[in-house]
Amino acid sequence: MATNNILDLVEAHVAARPSATALVYKADGQYVPLTWSELRDRVRQLARSLIAIGVAPGDRVAIVSNTRFEWVVTDLAIVAAGAVTVPIYPSNVADECRYVADNAGVRLVVCEDRSQVGKFLAVRDQLPEVFAVVQMTGEVEADAEPWVRTMGSVLALGAGTGLEGQLDERRAALGPESILSIIYTSGTTGRPKGVIMTHANMLYEARAINELGLLETSDVQLLFLPLAHSFARTLEMCWLGTAHVLAFAESMATIKQNLGEVRPTVMAGVPRVFEKFFSAVVDKGLATPGLKGKLFARALELSAEHGELSAHHRRLGPIAALEFAVLRKLVLAKVGAAVMQTLGGRMRFMLTGGAPLATKIAWFFRDAGIEILEGYGLTETASGTVLTRRGANQIGTVGHPLPGTEAKIAADGEILLRGPGIMSGYWRDPQSSAEVLIDGWFCTGDIGEIDGQSGALRITDRKKDLIVTAGGENIAPQKLENLIKSESDGLISQCVVHGDRRKFMSAVVTLDEGSLRELGKHRGLSGSYAELVGRPEVRGEVEAVVERVNRGLPSYETIKKFAILSAEFSIETGELTPKLSVRRKLVNTKFADIFAGFYAE
Repeated sequence: MATNNILDLVEAHVAARPSATALVYKADGQYVPLTWSELRDRVRQLARSLIAIGVAPGDRVAIVSNTRFEWVVTDLAIVAAGAVTVPIYPSNVADECRYVADNAGVRLVVCEDRSQVGKFLAVRDQLPEVFAVVQMTGEVEADAEPWVRTMGSVLALGAGTGLEGQLDERRAALGPESILSIIYTSGTTGRPKGVIMTHANMLYEARAINELGLLETSDVQLLFLPLAHSFARTLEMCWLGTAHVLAFAESMATIKQNLGEVRPTVMAGVPRVFEKFFSAVVDKGLATPGLKGKLFARALELSAEHGELSAHHRRLGPIAALEFAVLRKLVLAKVGAAVMQTLGGRMRFMLTGGAPLATKIAWFFRDAGIEILEGYGLTETASGTVLTRRGANQIGTVGHPLPGTEAKIAADGEILLRGPGIMSGYWRDPQSSAEVLIDGWFCTGDIGEIDGQSGALRITDRKKDLIVTAGGENIAPQKLENLIKSESDGLISQCVVHGDRRKFMSAVVTLDEGSLRELGKHRGLSGSYAELVGRPEVRGEVEAVVERVNRGLPSYETIKKFAILSAEFSIETGELTPKLSVRRKLVNTKFADIFAGFYAE
């Protein structure tokens, strides 16, 4: 049977393995299985209800929820109703939710709980096309009805309505080029753009992963990444393609506990997850007294040295190589065994993406016998585009393109990608689409190189100033900088936001000397510029500005730490161009010690 859409994958699994477990989720304190047959039944029940409530083919339906099994059921039900899923991050503030819903022309919104519903109630008068909001869990506030409805009341609409024929018709109408989802990605200078993902795009991802033999039907994958992110959506589609078991973590805070309960064989995460594991292991190892602690420190040192040399196709000297071989057996193997138990004892490999993983972390886990594969891609390329391979993991690179995808380097060093996973374009934005889709190639905006010996792709820089945090969130620094400057009423003259590959956002600011003098007079303060910026009263003013800006931002964008510099930027000292634009890279380098201090453990 031909596979024209992702629902065909579900039906194929139901036909072949109806009683096999499709997913497991936590309920009443324990993990509960759901078979492929039961999953299909739940999807069709909700799909009938969506049709009954008024969802038409091609309608856009938004999901605003943390990662949970109901997210996947809702996603598949939207598709089964012939509609298009529009994911929205649960961390988005009301105005961001409004923008996505309005831009995508969303007709129905499915929210996890009251807190998410509240965001849409706050902007209800700005969303005339949204005819209803469905609340997954909890009771609906009385004054929110009938616009907001409980999931239970919606499910009741589809019971016994004789809509099975319509479901079959809508599924049959979905072809490979039908739109599956519109996934919004952060804009570098303006509003996010909606990336159009077709069924063909995601069917390709599932097919390519199958071709690599990366995942097996016997695998158990623990999922905790946000399903509004293209990385997690691709993992969802690979699950549908492979038919392994998808296990849902309760939350980011319970990952360690859930690892022990689920005992997964595969897990994907952003670098911050692996950084936490690494920090815990290193802190414990270095704190060990006596000879054991010294041996651990030496093993850690040699792991980094060995990794750095191997990245340049070189080797340790004979004495150091012998020492390292002994320490791998005596120290790192035991560390790896302990980590494996923390991971549940069955982990075959782990996958990281969304942001670069520090090579020293990847080297350490490799030397301890734990494999972490790194992937590269963008929302516009269905996330999974380039991937390191098991048994041939060249750390420091992101590996090779998936089967059927091509990569090349443009004359200016930009990475170009072409293949079946590339988006068809941006939603309602032909101009932006034309700027990045040229002669069949997608212009990534990243700078890279292809290793001369292995042919693996290495990311070296970003063409744009987009920040990608250690958690994999894309952040446009100019947006935050302009907000902080505008909120200060002229007090803050310059702001440079920092956070690429970091755990949180930070900033350095300079103050306008005239405004600073006025503030000093008002507060009865005197002294030079450097003396005034060191006064607690002045810092309090800047703190108040940052706090006000933070209140309107999702948590991952908020500025957690900042420093006021002792001198303003100038053309003479190099921080400003002749056009008075900030030289971002120079500032990051010049004040590297300040930024490093923000993140010191």
